[in-house]
Amino acid sequence: MAISKDLYPSQEDLVYEEEIIRNPFSLKLWWRYLIAKAESPFKKRFVIYERALKALPGSYKLWYAYLRERLDIVRNLPVTHPQYDSLNNTFERALVTMHKMPRIWVMYLQTLTAQKLITRTRRSFDRALCALPVTQHDRIWEPYLVFVSQEGIPIETSLRVYRRYLMYDPTHIEEFIEFLVKSARWQEAAERLASVLNDDKFYSIKGKRKHTLWMELCELLVHHANDISGLNVDAIIRGGIRKFKNEVGMLWTSLADYYIRKNLLEKARDIYEEGMMKVVTVRDFSVIFDVYSRFEESTVAKRMEMMSSSDEEDEMEENGVDEDEDVRLKFSLSVKELQRKILNGFWLNDDNDVDLRLARLEELMNRRPALANSVLLRQNPHNVEQWHRRVKIFEGDAAKQILTYTEAVRTVDPMKAVGKPHTLWVAFAKLYENHKDLINTRVILDKAVQVNYKNVDHLASVWCEWAEMELRHKNFKGALELMRRATAVPTAEVRRKVATDGNEPVQMKLHKSLRLWSFYVDLEESLGTLASTKAVYEKILDLRIATPQIILNYAYLLEENKYFEDAFKVYERGVKIFKYPHVKDIWVTYLTKFVKRYGRTKLERARELFEHAVSMAPSDAVRTLYLQYAKLEEDYGLAKRAMKVYEEATKKVPEAQKLEMYLIYISRAAEIFGVPRTREIYEQAIESGLPDKDVEMMCLKFAELERSLGEIDRARSVYKYASQFADPRSDPEFWNKWHEFEVQHGNEDTYREMLRIKRSVSASYSQTHFILPENMMLKDKIDVEEAKDELKKAGLPEDEMAALERQLMAPTSTTDAVRRVGFVSAGVISQSGANEGKPVTGNGEEIELPDESDDDESDGEDQIEIAQKEVPAAVFGGLARKRDEETEGDEGGAAKSLGALERIKRQKLAQ
Repeated sequence: MAISKDLYPSQEDLVYEEEIIRNPFSLKLWWRYLIAKAESPFKKRFVIYERALKALPGSYKLWYAYLRERLDIVRNLPVTHPQYDSLNNTFERALVTMHKMPRIWVMYLQTLTAQKLITRTRRSFDRALCALPVTQHDRIWEPYLVFVSQEGIPIETSLRVYRRYLMYDPTHIEEFIEFLVKSARWQEAAERLASVLNDDKFYSIKGKRKHTLWMELCELLVHHANDISGLNVDAIIRGGIRKFKNEVGMLWTSLADYYIRKNLLEKARDIYEEGMMKVVTVRDFSVIFDVYSRFEESTVAKRMEMMSSSDEEDEMEENGVDEDEDVRLKFSLSVKELQRKILNGFWLNDDNDVDLRLARLEELMNRRPALANSVLLRQNPHNVEQWHRRVKIFEGDAAKQILTYTEAVRTVDPMKAVGKPHTLWVAFAKLYENHKDLINTRVILDKAVQVNYKNVDHLASVWCEWAEMELRHKNFKGALELMRRATAVPTAEVRRKVATDGNEPVQMKLHKSLRLWSFYVDLEESLGTLASTKAVYEKILDLRIATPQIILNYAYLLEENKYFEDAFKVYERGVKIFKYPHVKDIWVTYLTKFVKRYGRTKLERARELFEHAVSMAPSDAVRTLYLQYAKLEEDYGLAKRAMKVYEEATKKVPEAQKLEMYLIYISRAAEIFGVPRTREIYEQAIESGLPDKDVEMMCLKFAELERSLGEIDRARSVYKYASQFADPRSDPEFWNKWHEFEVQHGNEDTYREMLRIKRSVSASYSQTHFILPENMMLKDKIDVEEAKDELKKAGLPEDEMAALERQLMAPTSTTDAVRRVGFVSAGVISQSGANEGKPVTGNGEEIELPDESDDDESDGEDQIEIAQKEVPAAVFGGLARKRDEETEGDEGGAAKSLGALERIKRQKLAQ
């Protein structure tokens, strides 16, 4: 064959050709030659590759580059093109020397896979696995599995390949199972999945948990029940029920679904029933019940559909067949058709069971409440309330109710019970009682009182219910006998036996049950004699289980029967047994009854009782006793002693009750001794340390008393004293009353005095709340803006702030003087005499200032100039006129009215 001239070396190639001739086995020279001819046609390059590979057949670099170029050429060609055959031959020639190179194998196998040459590809994969070492097989298995997963590959071939792969790497069994499921090989998929679950050392490379794999197996077994055999599906699913508690409901329905697909409907019903009787959560029960009900509905619907179709067929056959014709002579009929025609209408061959299926469905719906209650009882069989609800479900069916109660009292452990277990026994007995069966009622109650309950009250309640049952049926003696039997003290032999066992039952504590004794004593009062009732009360007191109410009831019983002294002895025993606050009612009742019974005949004894009662009572409970004591003295004793009792009461009662006690004391003193006697009580109350508000109220009442008696000056003095407790801004009521008083009974001077005191008190409260900080007053220079901010923070109103601001900005006459902020004088007038000056004020908290003469004021010493507001002379009334008379004739040295700020300033300078 002629060779094209284009394939011959050109003039430019001579250099490379000469080097290759000199050294044909140099890979470097061949590679440089190929790089130089990179732009040449592929045929010329292939010639160079072939020459190079002939000289260097073991060069991986040359083979790889050669194969890559040939792959690029056929990339866009159809697989039927002849170039693919040439490419495959090239790969085969390369593998002669490159059979240990996995990359060459992968390229070849991927090319064959793309060509859809199944047999040749499979054999090439097998050759590659045989040629390469095991450590490099993972590079071959990956494309091999891709190849066998393609469509068109025989299933058996794929299965064989996957099985071989699992021999190489068993950890990828999940992929094989997925392939089996995808290929509808249900039997082997289930077997493989079961083996995985049985392998405790299995670890899922896909991160699946055993729970997920188990659910997949159950789904596979259930949905393909007819295709899978050899596996115990029932045991597998039941194992999952025991192991996975969160999927119990779904697993039970899956097991039932398995039997439904196997056409074992009765077995499926049994599974549903078993599941509902074993689940312990309402959620699982609801899942099973809903599926069960749908199953029954579907069977009914299916049966009705079959019946309708069979009726149509029979009707058609009847229309086309003569009645006299003997079907046995029709030899063309099959055995099944012959049986159907012969047995048609026979009652044993009747398939019309729709009514039975409907009844079964209705019964299932009616059983739902009882089944749901059973689930709750399986959660906690000691739940008393759920047992009561179960009994209520069977209301109207006495037999089922009795069975339920019997099961309840056998199941519930009193020590673990949630609720009151004795109510089960009581309700059980009432069931028999309602059906007029008293014999069984007594039997049930007799068994109930022998149960070892957790609490004594439970046992006592059973005894009380038993006695009430006897009372309802007019068996009074039997009820009393039951109470005597219940309250009997255990003998020494029984106690010794119980102590030996070490577990003391609740029956040993029954004789100390207060509930039982209270019921017993009520029965004795109603049905027994006085002596028997007294004996029961005495036993209660001897057992030390009495309450204040029992003491009162016992005493009341004796009083009704005219045993007064015995009743008082009972009261005495009660006050010795109990302490406060429980004994308060006993004391009050005792003293009331005693005073009512004896009055003045046993006055000294009554006084001793009251003295003892008030001495034992705490301060918060003594008020009632003192009032009773004082009432006794007023009615039967001496008025002076009554006053002493009231006086003592005012000292013993709590602070919150003192004012009320003083008011009672004053009202009783005014009624007995007259109004003037109350002055001492008012004075005592004011000085007793009452809160300021109470002192103010007492002063107002005292002043009103003096005014009513015509003692105007005394009333005014009381107002002056009370003024120190009344802030004009927060308590205007007091000042309004004083204002009205002065308007009615005062004059100009007294009215001005009242105003002066009011200003003084107001200033004292203002001084307390609104004085500037000391560090601000000691500064040499005060920033006015900072002072205003401080005053705002202190809550001073704008008008007072403005006045203080003007005082802050007033100039001073000396540099070393300290600026001070003062307040307007509250009516203080300085009276000047010869070398003396006394401040005149109604405020008892005034500041004493040193005496200064007029001459000192006229000296040339530096004085602090402070802006002041002159007080009008009309404010001072007679005091101003008296001052003018005393200073008449003096030269201009008369003392000026000094404000509080001036006096404070002078005091500081003097120091």
